[in-house]
Parts: sequence; structure tokens; C-alpha cells
Amino acid sequence: MRTDLIRRTALIVAGIAATAGGIAGPALAAQATPAERAATVQAERRPAGDRELDVRYEAQPNFYYCGPAAARNALSVQGKDIDVDTMAKQMGTTEAGTNSINDITPVLNKETGKADAYRSVEIRTGKADDKQTKTLRADIVRTIDDGRAVVANIAGTATDTDGVSHSFAGGHYISVVGYRDNGDVVKIADSANPDQASYWITVDHLADWIATRGYATS
Repeated sequence: MRTDLIRRTALIVAGIAATAGGIAGPALAAQATPAERAATVQAERRPAGDRELDVRYEAQPNFYYCGPAAARNALSVQGKDIDVDTMAKQMGTTEAGTNSINDITPVLNKETGKADAYRSVEIRTGKADDKQTKTLRADIVRTIDDGRAVVANIAGTATDTDGVSHSFAGGHYISVVGYRDNGDVVKIADSANPDQASYWITVDHLADWIATRGYATS
């Protein structure tokens, strides 16, 4: 590393330390190059060990609106309040439900106001492998750190950290709205039952719950 870059980096670190201690340090940081300032911002945005988003929860109004309801709860963390009937029409939801996460991702993008805010990720195997679980963990942490919730299409039975089982043999949609332990455990907002509106589950269990389906993430 060049001597002048080392000096500028030291000044940035000193400026951050001074600010943290209550002493202004912007003048020091201002001496950095644009690339160095960008690196500093990125470092400040590194994932915290625990994070939860503020959800304005609503339960789904009927048995087949879990897709629109999960999307509504996810969008509520961005301060948005979209009618579930409107989203159901956009997703093509019927009494058979919402076909796949690929029908939900475009609606999330539309309502977020950014065409590429969300993308769909599939776990096509019957059980998630280590790589798929690691990717899911990273996707959840990044999306929540960006102030957005993940929407996941799940099927089967999973047990939360309190030992309570949640079973959806025919499939279901949920929102992931928080994480702790650096993403090893995640918080679910579940529209199916207001008495179990939220719970925590390990990311390993969630990955297997999503297996054969997919999720919408940033």
C-alpha cells in the first residue's frame, strides 16, 4: 500500500474514532479519496449480529391469501400499506393460492419502486445443502440490513426455537423480518395465525422449509 494511502486511511479511522467519542471528525475524513470514503461507508454498513425490522403486521383474511399477506407484511417495514386484494390481482392469486415466488417478486419490485430491488432465488432440491443454506443466510442478512424483508415460499413442517411446530403441507408464504447470531437464527412474520404472528427459527430449518420452492431477496 502506498504511504500516502496509509496516511489517509489512518486519518479516516481517527476521524471515525473521534466522532464515536463525541468529538467531531468530519474534516479528517474529508481528506480521503472517493474510493476510500466508499470503503469507509461499506465498513460502517457491515452486518450487525442482531437486527429486527418494524413490521405492521396483518393476518391474512382467508386461507389462500398467504402470498399477498406475506408481501404486505414485508412491504410494511418500508412504511408501505398496500391493499392485499390489489396485490392478489397482480399476483394472479386464486383459491388455489399464489403459484410461485416468481409471481410475488415483480409485485415487491413494483411497490418498492425499484425494478431490481428484489430477485427470486430457488432451492430446487428436496433438502437444502450447505451452500444453499449459506446463500440464504447471506441473502437474509443483506436484505434486512438494506431495510427490506425477505418473502419465502415454504412447504412442510418446521420447528421454531421454542419447540413449536408450524405445518403447511400444501405450501405457504411467510416474511423474514429479522435475524440474530449473524443470521444463524431468523425472525418470521407469519400471516396464517395472529396468535403465532412471529417466531424465531434457525436458518438451517428455514432453508429446508423452502426446499423445492424459493424466496424473494434483494
